[in-house]
Amino acid sequence: MPAIEMINPAALPTDWRDLVALTKPRVMSLVVFTGLCGLLVAPVMPPLALGFTAILCIALGAGAAGALNQWYEVDLDAQMKRTANRPLPAGRMDRQTALHFGVGLAVFSVILMYLATNHLAALLLAASILFYVLVYTVWLKRRTAQNIVIGGAAGAFPPLIGWVAATGQLAPLPLILFAIIFLWTPPHFWSLSLFVRSDYAAAKVPMLPLTAGVAATRRQIFLYSLPMAAAAIAPWPLGLAGVLYGLVATGLSAGFLVMAGQVLANRATEPAGMRPEKRLFGFSVLYLFALFAALVVDRWIAG
Repeated sequence: MPAIEMINPAALPTDWRDLVALTKPRVMSLVVFTGLCGLLVAPVMPPLALGFTAILCIALGAGAAGALNQWYEVDLDAQMKRTANRPLPAGRMDRQTALHFGVGLAVFSVILMYLATNHLAALLLAASILFYVLVYTVWLKRRTAQNIVIGGAAGAFPPLIGWVAATGQLAPLPLILFAIIFLWTPPHFWSLSLFVRSDYAAAKVPMLPLTAGVAATRRQIFLYSLPMAAAAIAPWPLGLAGVLYGLVATGLSAGFLVMAGQVLANRATEPAGMRPEKRLFGFSVLYLFALFAALVVDRWIAG
């Protein structure tokens, strides 16, 4: 039989679709949406072109963080079924290309944000990228089950950045939006980690279900859902949002708590029996989209 020639990924042309995949577009969509909401609920609106540029910078910054995350975690991604077909572990791209792409996007997004808006928005964007790459990806993910708890701050920056891009300063409402996403992240990711924990086990990532057990993870999901719901409703009694937002936030949060309670009550240990966890994971994405959309509509109604 003729010898099989090994293909060097560096010799392959980079497909634009693989570059897009490096940016984690599904994650980016939520980041861009919350950043846009942060900008839209601000008391002043920048010119349309500058507002669009600010959201573009948030998207590019999120894409840069995703690319650098995949560059660093190629060994983990190769061991997990749901990530094994990403461009790097699948051999469709070399690591140097991913590194250059990620760093280039990061630098460009921060500089453009500074030129288009203000230094504080650029500083927050840079902090969010560095936090995701250095604190979450490099430091926390492989070392502690609290990786999602602390690392969740990286995904909570966008509404803060959107607000600051419009106003140039911080305020209570965007800080509450930051807190909502920060507290939402553990229930969201832990519900996912319960029914894909075999992937994390194969990659030796110390997610909570592996280090503390399934029952403890379900308990933590429910406990984190309580302050998350309180933070979500808080803008209403604090006078930062109106009745429409308050009613939507209360209804959505009640639904979230009911589902978190169903997760807590579940006793199944195999993925096939984890329907409550899968429902909560799916609802958690809808929850955040609907919550932030309600805030935008509420602010527009209030003028």
